[in-house]
Amino acid sequence: MKVFLTHAYFIAEDEKEQKIMRPYPPLGLLYISAYLNNHNIPNEVFDATFSSKKALKERLLEAQPQIIAIYTNLMTKVNVVELMQFIKQEKKLQHATIILGGPDLRYNVENYLTHGSDILVIGEGEVTMLELVRTIQTIDVPNFQHIKGIAFKDKDGNIIQTAEREKIRNIDELSFPNREAIDMGLYLKAWKDFHGQSTISVSTQRGCPYTCRWCSTAVYGQSYRRRSPQKVVDELIHLKEKYNPDSIWFVDDVFTVSHKWLKAFRDEVISRKAVIPFECITRADRLKEEVIQMLKDAGAFRVWIGAESGSQRIIEAMDRRVKVEKVRDMIQLTRQYGIQAGTFIMLGYPGETEEDIQETIHHLKVSNPDHFTITVAYPIKGTGLYRQIESIQTTFPDWATSTDREIDFQRSFPRRYYKFAVSRVVNEVNYHKKTLANQQLSLSALKLKARSTAAKMGMWWYGRNS
Repeated sequence: MKVFLTHAYFIAEDEKEQKIMRPYPPLGLLYISAYLNNHNIPNEVFDATFSSKKALKERLLEAQPQIIAIYTNLMTKVNVVELMQFIKQEKKLQHATIILGGPDLRYNVENYLTHGSDILVIGEGEVTMLELVRTIQTIDVPNFQHIKGIAFKDKDGNIIQTAEREKIRNIDELSFPNREAIDMGLYLKAWKDFHGQSTISVSTQRGCPYTCRWCSTAVYGQSYRRRSPQKVVDELIHLKEKYNPDSIWFVDDVFTVSHKWLKAFRDEVISRKAVIPFECITRADRLKEEVIQMLKDAGAFRVWIGAESGSQRIIEAMDRRVKVEKVRDMIQLTRQYGIQAGTFIMLGYPGETEEDIQETIHHLKVSNPDHFTITVAYPIKGTGLYRQIESIQTTFPDWATSTDREIDFQRSFPRRYYKFAVSRVVNEVNYHKKTLANQQLSLSALKLKARSTAAKMGMWWYGRNS
């Protein structure tokens, strides 16, 4: 029996990621690997990030595993479908059971089972995966109906979806992710070469209690389960001793959701001399001066504060439950404490007008974050945004060969408009930053202004007949 864990993300295919180069190991798979190890289940992790489809297929043919477990999400779905077809067509692999896990499964059960998967793990994966492996390992013709949190087809081709799997209440019980199963050096080198400092990702919590309409909670749900500060610091010390990273990226949705936890973490990391510079994500309404000071004391060098828009009207449409003025204040206060502030912006949300986009530009100028990223809104199946746009959806791409990013709907303006809107925001805000830093206009600042003006003309051109 061999359990083969992999994913289908290849950085060589991702032009956008190659430009920013912020790759992170597949923590979900590494948690599964560690859990199986703890229960004496041999497994192999094939990390595809720095590899290739050819190498992955060759390794599968060489290993001929009995169970092939693949992590999938909306961006890797097309590759996963291709990989499943390969497995089903190869005689050396036709005996294998294909198990999928990840956030894209809950609302696409029939599609994945139709396109090659034997079993879907819906929700948290550790306990479910162990039960599946033991069942396949010990029963000649396994029946899976007793296993919670899965979907599969019975012998008659009917789709069976079992009861929801209970979430692991005490996630301190989980071992550290099995990073030893992959080549961490590739990630550390990529970060060092591109950014000048290496980094490692760490998860301290599962679930998010908030209700943003565009955000998926398909795996961990709207729960809030946190590892103890002691366990997190244990992991930081382990990482320092084994990999000596320059910084840590906490992948949690809202790092400061609990001020009590943060205080205990701050105290623990200082008392054990385990401070490592880190960056994290949070919400403005979970920040205040005392919290920012705790973040600084614990080692934070950059904090990402979500807003998504500078228009209060759009923020309310997103169900973000925060005031734009609060976001601005917290970005400014974070910077006053010597911590870099980043923020996220989303354009093209249903009902957004050009005035809303202008308010976003104003918001970024006033708050003046050190970093900001922009995406054009797209609906993820199962989210409130997806349900909202279903009746006004305008594109219906083939499921197996497309991603949710290719689904479009009736927006305030044509899709082409938003290419110019993104350029307008980026160049106008960066022009403002340049003028703040230098009283005399430089050539680079003038170029930014010219691009901003050209983008504004593009917005006018594509928006005039909307």
